[in-house]
Order: sequence, then structure tokens, then C-alpha cells
Amino acid sequence: MTETTTTPDRPPISTRRAWAATITLSMSLLVITMDMTILNIALPTMTSDLRPSGEQLLWIVDVYSLVLAGLLVASSAVADRWGRKRLLLTGYTIFALASLLVLFVDSAGAVIAIRAMLGIGGAMIMPTTLSLIRTIFTDTKQRAMALALWSAIAGLGAAIGPLVGGVLLENLSWHSAFLVNVPLMVLAIIAGALLLPESVSDKPGAWDWPTIGLSFSGMIALMWSIKKFGKESSLAVPSAWVVFAFAVIALTVFVRRSLRQDDPMLDVGLFRSRPFTGGIAGALGSMFAMAAALLLLAQWLQSVEGSSPISTGVKLIPLALAAAGASLIAPKLASMIGPRAVLAGAIGLSGLGMVVIYLIPGELTYASIVIALCLVGAGIGSLAVGSVLIMSGSPEHRAGNAAAMEETSYEVGSVLGVAILGSVASVMYRADLDSSGELAKLPGELAGPARESIGAAVDIANAAGLPDVAEAAGEAFTESMQVTSLIGGLIMLGVALTVWFVVPRGTTLDPDAGHG
Repeated sequence: MTETTTTPDRPPISTRRAWAATITLSMSLLVITMDMTILNIALPTMTSDLRPSGEQLLWIVDVYSLVLAGLLVASSAVADRWGRKRLLLTGYTIFALASLLVLFVDSAGAVIAIRAMLGIGGAMIMPTTLSLIRTIFTDTKQRAMALALWSAIAGLGAAIGPLVGGVLLENLSWHSAFLVNVPLMVLAIIAGALLLPESVSDKPGAWDWPTIGLSFSGMIALMWSIKKFGKESSLAVPSAWVVFAFAVIALTVFVRRSLRQDDPMLDVGLFRSRPFTGGIAGALGSMFAMAAALLLLAQWLQSVEGSSPISTGVKLIPLALAAAGASLIAPKLASMIGPRAVLAGAIGLSGLGMVVIYLIPGELTYASIVIALCLVGAGIGSLAVGSVLIMSGSPEHRAGNAAAMEETSYEVGSVLGVAILGSVASVMYRADLDSSGELAKLPGELAGPARESIGAAVDIANAAGLPDVAEAAGEAFTESMQVTSLIGGLIMLGVALTVWFVVPRGTTLDPDAGHG
């Protein structure tokens, strides 16, 4: 290991400080991933308290990712000019303040607003952690290990989140799922101020307001139209088609504008690198397939299997620990057999794990899905190889662009997955529950909420003393979850094949090795 780590036009920093900075950056990511998994655990309790509509529930889940993805281009451009450390510390502060505001929440709309504010903070944090790691480490082996550590700690966040969320919800209200962020972010601000080096791009892209407006408005329009189709359970929705057409036009103009500019704010030309494109495809496709399935699984454990919040957290540990372990092993394995084989194989492994959930014979139980959870977790962890391909394959002055596009792929994939596959699951759930005939036992004003979510259906059935209604809702939800897992698994197998054919043979984790 070298004594110092250098970056162009900046003084060298010691290796010890470089790794301390990496740990600080990774720990801040842990807070964000922990917060996301805590939300999954808190959703049933929050639903019981606030009684959001089905559409509001989707927005509570999605608005964070939507705002974050829409602002990634702008935030990476600001970081390149103003300083990545400065923007990161600002993001920490916004995240802490937004989490504190939950003390004043009394409606689903207020939760959506807070989640949007968290998205603003997250847009400043997530890509900046990646771009700082890219600029701190010039040695490719050290950078690969740093990115693997970054990914592993994110996996630990997914493991700790359900546990912390379970403990908090067993003893406190769902508000604590947000408030836990405050002291953690204060620590991140202090550590970041002391340990992180400042970093700016020596060739930042031109600031371009139309680019920001096109990307943000196009993404919001795309998501609204998809949600509208899902809510209406029909493609015959003229207003949704109009908004969808606007989204396609806005995003197309955004890409064409970026390609035509000599110095674009977002360098879409990075996609000319096949390893970069393969890494992005793996991240986007994997999150699209898995996001809805994992969200449904967390709800199934609580509302159908009857687990308490803390028990649900414990039962999700195998997935997160498998992800954390795989992220540390994947770079070394990639150096032995090649990143193409590791990334494509891992995504395929996750796909098989999701298909297994559908193929399990007889009544679905937690014991029968543990193996599937481990397979999916191992695949998630190995996506660290994709991060190395993306970040190492981009020039340092475009580190912010590469990080923004990687995070956009994760977030957009997650949002699209929840919106599309989540809508498919909702349609199946309502259809199966309607066909059971059990809703006729409920008063008209209660049948509607029961059709909207499994949590509401179980609460209403228990309060009314109608176990048959709860059982029918559980069976309908289980069937919808298994079919969604099958669809997601098949998509991931397709993504694995795509990665295999897009990433060139002979690709290594060293961008100087000469792959195309």
C-alpha cells in the first residue's frame, strides 16, 4: 500500500486519512440505506396511524427517490464547482433538519413533504460520496477496495435498519424512524468536516438551466403517468398518455441537448464506454426488478405472517448480510475471473432467488424463503463490481457525472420498479380479494380501504372480528407477491444476459488495461 494518495492539482493525503475519509463517506451512506429500510418496517404502523390512500402510500415510498433522481444532475454540477465536501456537508445538514421536522407531522401529505426534503439532502450526499472516493484514490486496486467497502457498509445499513426500526417501533412511535437520523447526521457533519479533503473538478461542464429543467420535469412526468396507469388499472387514461408523451419528449430533448454540447453539464458520452454502460444497465435493471419485491416482502412478513416490527427486522438480516459479505468478496473474485462474469453471474443469481419465491410449493412460510433471501442478497452485494466499472472507467473530472448517473440508475430503477411492479401487485391483490367475496362482509366505507392495502385490510378485519376477511386478504397478497417476484426474477435474468453481452470480454477493473 502506498504511503500517500494523490489527486491532480491537490496536495497528497496520507493513506490513513484516505481510508478514514472512505469510512466517513461510507458511514453516511449507511445512515441513508438504514433510513430506507427502517421506512419499510415503519410503513404498516404509519399506515394504521395516518390512513393514507393507496396513491399516497406509493408517494411516501417513491417521492424520496423521485426528487433525488431529478436533482442528481444539478447537485453533481454544483459539487464540481462549489466543492464536493461543501455540498456533502450541506446535504448532511438538510437531511438532519428534514428528519427533525417529523415531530410536527399529523398527515400523510406532511410525510410526503418531509420525504421530498430528504430527497434533496440525499441528492447532495449519495453521488458526492462516490465522486470523492473516485478522486481520493488514484490506485485502481485501492479504489476497488474502497468502493467495495462503500457497498459493504451500505449492505450493513440494510441489515441494521430493520433491527433498529424494529426496536424503535416496539417501544416508540413511527416518528422515531425519522428522528434516529438526526444524531447520526450530526456525527457525519463533524467527521466530514475534520477528515474529508475538498475536491473540485478542473473541467466542470457548463451550467445549463434548460438541462436541469428538462431532466427534472421529464422524470416527474414519467413517474406521474406510470402511477396514474397503475391507479386506474387501465391503459385507457388520456391524461396519463398526455403526460407520458411530455415525459418522453422532455427526456429525449435532454439527451440530445447533452450530446450536442461541447461541454455538457451531464456527459452522456460516457455511455460510449461499454463497461460503463454494462455497470449502469446492471444497477438500473436490478433495482427495477428487486425494489417492489423486497418492499412487498417486508409488508408480507408483518401483515400476513404476523411478525412484529423487530421480528421482521431480524428475519431480513440474511439478505442484508449476504449482500455485505458478497460486496467484499466480489472485487477479488472479479480480479480472478473477470468483472463481466462476476456481475452477470451475480445478477442472474439474484434472479434465480426471486424465481424460487414463486416456485416454493405449498403454503409460503419464512423458513422456505431464507435461501431465496441469501441468493438475492449475494447478487445485490456483487453489484459493487458494477460501481468499480462505472467509477474507474470515467475520467476524474467527470467523476461527478459518473456518480450522478450511477445513483440515477439505482434510484430511477427503484422508483420505476415500485411504480410498475407495485401497481401490478396491487391490481392482482384487488382482483383476488374481490373474487373471494369476503369484502361483502364489510360495510361499504371499510371495503374500499381494505382493497387499497394489506395492512388496512388486516386491521379492519381484526377490528370487526372477521378472520375470514383477513385470511382472504393474506392469500390475495401472498399470491400477488409471488407473481411479482417471478416477474422481477425473469427481468433480472434478462439483465444478466444484457450485462454479459454489453461488457466486453477481457474487461478488467483497471481502466488502463485497454478494454473497449
